[in-house]
Amino acid sequence: MTALAELSGLAGDWLWGSFAVFLRAAGAFALMPAFGEQVVPARIRLGLALAVTAICAPAVLATLDLPAPDLALLVRLVLAETLSGLLIGAVLRLFVMALQIAGSIAAQATSLAQLLGGAAGEPLPTLGHVLTISALALLTLAGFHVQIAEALVLSYGVLPFGAFPGGAEVSPWGVAAVAQAFALGFTLAAPFLLVSTLYNLTLGVINKAMPQLMVAFVGAPLITFGAVAILMLCTPLMLSVWHAAILSALARPFGAP
Repeated sequence: MTALAELSGLAGDWLWGSFAVFLRAAGAFALMPAFGEQVVPARIRLGLALAVTAICAPAVLATLDLPAPDLALLVRLVLAETLSGLLIGAVLRLFVMALQIAGSIAAQATSLAQLLGGAAGEPLPTLGHVLTISALALLTLAGFHVQIAEALVLSYGVLPFGAFPGGAEVSPWGVAAVAQAFALGFTLAAPFLLVSTLYNLTLGVINKAMPQLMVAFVGAPLITFGAVAILMLCTPLMLSVWHAAILSALARPFGAP
C-alpha cells in the first residue's frame, strides 16, 4: 500500500506539472506560425499542444519545485501560464507579419497590389500570400516542431513559472520584436523597391524625352514581368534570410542571452 500510495503521489505530481506546462504550450500554439493558422482546426492545435507538452514536461519539471495544488494556485497558473504562452506565440507571429509587410510593400511598389488580393484566407496581396505560404512550408519542413519544443523549455528561464509577465520585463523585447518585424519586412522587399525606383525614373526620362509616347502602356507589362522575375529569383534568398531570423529568435527567446 505504501508503494502504491507513493506511486499515486508521483503520478499526481506529474499530471499537475504537465497540466501547467500544457497551459503555456496551448497559449503558444494559439498564435504560433504554421500550427496556429486560421486554416488549422482547433482540434489539431490541441493535439499538437498535448504532443509538445509530453516532450517538454520531463525537461521542465526536472528544474521546477512544484507547490501543492490548490484552487488559488490553479487560477493563477491558468492566467499566468496562458498569458506567457500567448506572448511566445505573438512574438513568433510577428515574423509572419514581416512577410505580409514585405509582400504589401513589394505589391504596392510594382503595381500588383490588387492582383488576386482576396485569394488567401486574409486580404493579402498576391506577393504577400506567396511569400507567406512558402515561408510556412519551409518552416514546417525544417523541423519547426523540434525548435518550438526547445524554445518552450528555454522560455522558463525568461518567463518564470507561475509569474505574471510584467510590463517592465515585456515592453523592451516587445518593442524590439515589433521593430525587427518592420525592419525585416522592409529588408525583404528591398529588391522590389529598388527595381520600382529605377523603373519610375526610367519612365520619367522617357516621358520627358518623348511626351507623345504613352509610356504607361509600355511600362505596365514591363514592371509586371520584372516583379514576377524578381520574385522567382529572390524568393530563395528572402526565405533563407527570414528563416535565419526566426531561428535566432527561437534560440534566444525574448532577447535572452
